[in-house]
Amino acid sequence: MNPIDQLFQRLRTEGRKAFIPFLSAGDPDLPTTTMLAQEVVNAGADLLEIGFPYSDPIADGPVIQASYTRALQKGLTLDAIFDMVRQLADTPAITTRQVPLVGMVSYSLIHRRGPASFLDQAMRAGMSGIIVPDLPVDESEELTRQCAIRDFKCIHLVTPTTPRPRALRIVQRCTGFLYCVSVAGITGERQRIPEELHDQLAWLRSQTTLPLCVGFGISKPDQVRLLRESVDGVIVGSALVRFLEQWGKRPATEIVAEMTQLVRTLGRALHGEP
Repeated sequence: MNPIDQLFQRLRTEGRKAFIPFLSAGDPDLPTTTMLAQEVVNAGADLLEIGFPYSDPIADGPVIQASYTRALQKGLTLDAIFDMVRQLADTPAITTRQVPLVGMVSYSLIHRRGPASFLDQAMRAGMSGIIVPDLPVDESEELTRQCAIRDFKCIHLVTPTTPRPRALRIVQRCTGFLYCVSVAGITGERQRIPEELHDQLAWLRSQTTLPLCVGFGISKPDQVRLLRESVDGVIVGSALVRFLEQWGKRPATEIVAEMTQLVRTLGRALHGEP
């Protein structure tokens, strides 16, 4: 069974939700990404999303775009990311807690490498699935097929503006979990969660048994508490990646401590703990 399926099966049995942090690979460098990934896992992450830097991301806001730019300016390569993921997948933090690794990847990177070759390399690196935000469901059949052959999860996004007939097609193609975008627009911290999101989540819940995980704009404990009863997991990206802007300007120990404290705080909110 794919590790993502195992994770959500275990969490449902325990009555828990998945806390899913996002980190940009290679910002400020790959060894630091490996270290930070272990720190956030030890702080309570259940699944880890790793962003593959790309020069023209379609859905990422200014914080993650800047992080990608910093990584790419240092000559980051796809093979180097996979090598880092392989090292990370073998660390005790990942193996002991059985934390699946998922890539957030532009389809341009997959297309250039070739879907079959990319997926094989991702699996050898220890990844369990990918999120491809710029691949329309209408053009996803071949990648979905290649993923299914390998029991490798192909996770799709549904946004607040996705028409319901199209959302149903996305749900049918999606595996692992459904990435529910909380707001219209790009990634980034928001002040509030739209009330309409709860209606959308309730409707999606009636249409699929896939776990529903909400991302984009989640950064505060109060937001997590509002979502807790409606979701199977929350994804936090920009609020964590923002710490990387300070790397080299402040002591690394302080940045790591604040980053992991945010993970613990949001995790407690997700699990209904004070």
